[in-house]
Amino acid sequence: MPDIVIHAVTAAAYAGLAWHFWRTRWHASAPVSGPKVWERGAIFAALALHAWCLAVPLVGPQVPRIGFAFALSSMLWLAVFFYWAEGFFMDLEALQPIVLGLAAAAAPLTAFFPGRVPLSTSPEFWLHLTLVVLSSGVLTVAMLHSVLMAFVERMLHRAHRDAAAAPEHALLRGPLAKLPPLLTMERLLFVLIGLGFALLTLTLITGMTLSETLFGRALRFTHETLFAVVAWIVFGVLLGGRVVYGWRGRVAMRWVLAGFLMVVLAGVGSRFVLEVLLGRG
Repeated sequence: MPDIVIHAVTAAAYAGLAWHFWRTRWHASAPVSGPKVWERGAIFAALALHAWCLAVPLVGPQVPRIGFAFALSSMLWLAVFFYWAEGFFMDLEALQPIVLGLAAAAAPLTAFFPGRVPLSTSPEFWLHLTLVVLSSGVLTVAMLHSVLMAFVERMLHRAHRDAAAAPEHALLRGPLAKLPPLLTMERLLFVLIGLGFALLTLTLITGMTLSETLFGRALRFTHETLFAVVAWIVFGVLLGGRVVYGWRGRVAMRWVLAGFLMVVLAGVGSRFVLEVLLGRG
């Protein structure tokens, strides 16, 4: 019961913060200028509670238990943490209601879907699990970042089509008006994609090492492996296209979304089908 209470409190904290940022940044007559100290503290407290929720499946009576709920929840924990930390350097409050709202939905899932005990708890397994969480989290942030950029770019293009459009700095409202320039956000996006690609590469390498240890062969054909390899190819092509052809804007966003979908199918999707739909948890 105490664990369920902590999960519920965490979800409520995230939901309350999401509603607060939506009300004060998007729908206030005089939007708040910059994050307040108490807001940073409240998000950090929610992150600490969320970290506790993620630790429960790893240190419970049957240790550890890993499943789709843990994968999804950890991805959103990293996304919230990234935007909380990045808030010290640039203003990205436009995404806070979305990120916090998604975290509110994901945080309590591990209480109801604890997952299954893995075949190994060796150091190789823990290293692989850490890389899975980090690569998925970074690529989740990249996906949210690309969606935000596409939304802003679309609003600017729509306004520029109007001959009587206001100056560019006046075309965006609320938290969108305080975002960094699109070129700055684009550079950050490809830094995130590059980091996520590097982590995904290490994830595949450690996964092959772990498979060799457990099953005697480096690459087992599973849905998780297939989607992970396709995701690696997609992000690799995107980075190559950026260097060779200068891909950006909508082209880059399509590749990011396609790669992110493969990442989700490799981790969350495959485990969800096994644990929930097929009942093999």
